[in-house]
Amino acid sequence: MWNSKRQLMGIVLGWVLAWAAQAQAVRPEVVATGLQNPWGMAFVDGGVLVTERPGRLRWVSPTGEVGAPITGLPAIEAGGQGGLLDVVADSAFAQNRRVYLCYAEPAADGSGNSTALGSARLSDDGRRLEQWKVLFSQRPKVASRLHFGCRIVESPDGFLFLALGDRFHRMADAQTLDNHHGKVVRLRKQGGAAPGNPLMGRAGALPEIWSWGHRNPQGATWGPDNRLWVGEHGPQGGDEINRPEAGKNYGWPVITYGENYGGGKIGEGLTHQAGMEQPLHQWTPSIAPAGMVFLRSKRYGSDWQGQLFVASLKFRYLARLELDIAGPQPRVLREHRLLTDLGQRMRDVKEGPDGLLYLLTDEREGRLIRVLPPG
Repeated sequence: MWNSKRQLMGIVLGWVLAWAAQAQAVRPEVVATGLQNPWGMAFVDGGVLVTERPGRLRWVSPTGEVGAPITGLPAIEAGGQGGLLDVVADSAFAQNRRVYLCYAEPAADGSGNSTALGSARLSDDGRRLEQWKVLFSQRPKVASRLHFGCRIVESPDGFLFLALGDRFHRMADAQTLDNHHGKVVRLRKQGGAAPGNPLMGRAGALPEIWSWGHRNPQGATWGPDNRLWVGEHGPQGGDEINRPEAGKNYGWPVITYGENYGGGKIGEGLTHQAGMEQPLHQWTPSIAPAGMVFLRSKRYGSDWQGQLFVASLKFRYLARLELDIAGPQPRVLREHRLLTDLGQRMRDVKEGPDGLLYLLTDEREGRLIRVLPPG
């Protein structure tokens, strides 16, 4: 009799827990489809500007209509991981209609490419870019289709951070300061190094550099601690979250928690070395972290406010990270996997003006998805 009651209580408890889990699950709502390998997004004019990696910029209306390609883009080298990548609207977009675009810029002689950042005014009718200006070109250009990095963040003081990859074949460059490979740079909106950069005036160092020792950062956001946060791909394991500080070295490829593709240590196989920063968090095995954002709204309940959301390309989910950032050393307390049933590579995540999260899926038939609160 007792065993039967206990079994019945277990069944009822299972039902309750299953119902509670379902009640707390966020729900995907497809806003738009037919986007080819979308990479970045910015909320303007009541809709969403979306970049497509093959080299197109489109505006998606609030009801999900995907507009014709916006004209006025520069020459873009699309192939491999390169193409038209991130887009950010200026904090004063309502007054100046300025946007910033990050892309793979071909060399004039066809000998290679590099990550570049440009700005333009979006025309009043939203159909073309005007007053195009290249603000920054990564040096040197190399023949590579990999590791462009290319996330843009505007800081509250009005400067632009740009996260740059090591270009794969040039990973040792991440430890030298005469190039932009494997670096985070800090720029003025008009172009050029931002005042106060840590290496300005240092012989043999490029003045745009903010931090170095990065591999392939494809996620970046401004945190509630008033700091830049960056997510970067490790090799095979060792994906990282870092908070790049001025003049600091984040270790790649001298220290890493990953290994060579197919196995085998990288360099001496070190995970620590004096003068090199440890990641705030690392994933092994790799999740291939892409876009990331801190949730500022309470649309999903106050418990989720201030948490970090990271898009996973490899495992095709949205990570929700509970953080402790009150202490001297921030740390990740727990990770939750959301939207695991979508089955699509997640490329970017942003918070919209409505306080909801929006996702881009990196597929030939990519989607713009609104993440609805539990209901």
